[in-house]
Amino acid sequence: MARWQILLSEFDIVYVNQKAVKGSAIADFLASRALEDYEPLNFNFPNEDLMYIAIAEGDMPEDHSWKLNFDGASNAIGNRVGAVLISPNGDHYPFTCKLDFDCTNNMAEYEACIMGIWAAIDREIKVLEVYGDSALVIYQLKGEWETRDPKLISYRKLILELIKKFDDITFHYLPRDENQMADALATLASVIKVNEQEDMKPIQMSICEALAHCCNVDEEEERDDHPWYHDILQYVKSRAYPNQAIENDKRTLRTLASDYVLDGEVLYKKRKDQVLMC
Repeated sequence: MARWQILLSEFDIVYVNQKAVKGSAIADFLASRALEDYEPLNFNFPNEDLMYIAIAEGDMPEDHSWKLNFDGASNAIGNRVGAVLISPNGDHYPFTCKLDFDCTNNMAEYEACIMGIWAAIDREIKVLEVYGDSALVIYQLKGEWETRDPKLISYRKLILELIKKFDDITFHYLPRDENQMADALATLASVIKVNEQEDMKPIQMSICEALAHCCNVDEEEERDDHPWYHDILQYVKSRAYPNQAIENDKRTLRTLASDYVLDGEVLYKKRKDQVLMC
């Protein structure tokens, strides 16, 4: 770089380091060099009336493979296990259990594995892929590691008897960060207390992508035909506040209106780079 600076100095050219490029500059650069043969996206969906596609269990081939993820833990807050069966079409069947006896962490891992295998046998599954984040349990079951702990020998012997009920079963080691579902089920077993006669309901988990209060719309509330930006438009145009607006509402409206510009009857929103958006 120094050599180039010396050569450029002969022509009164000064080298300046490149400054950070804003994201909008890249977008503007690409927009100025758009391809002439650009074709718009085709939004014609021939199967737009088709809402859901699924494979019924009765229609699945006999050799389809199920997956079993298991995890167990033993620490100061208790012994617990968790497992989840995953069908070929993606359906999840979770199982969790709190162990009411003393055991080591490796024993808890074996307990979780056996619980999941029993669940698979009850569903008459014949092809199973078993995944666990305990390298000791997985490699002992695969026969690559020797089982020396007397407390684990009986567990391994039981599993070797159970796998005879399957046409094909394989064991795979899975890193802990990829076994989160089974780990969450094991953790759940340690934080809840269930009565013996209590019938536990299936666990349902959903993902919320919006704030809860954004969906809290009263259907019986009176609505007008104005667009959502009506109050902002009226304030930018004539500095008028909505009827019955309290001081806090007025302050919020002034803050929102500061980001908008009125051009004739069209309201534009200003970006940080002062570009106007309709």
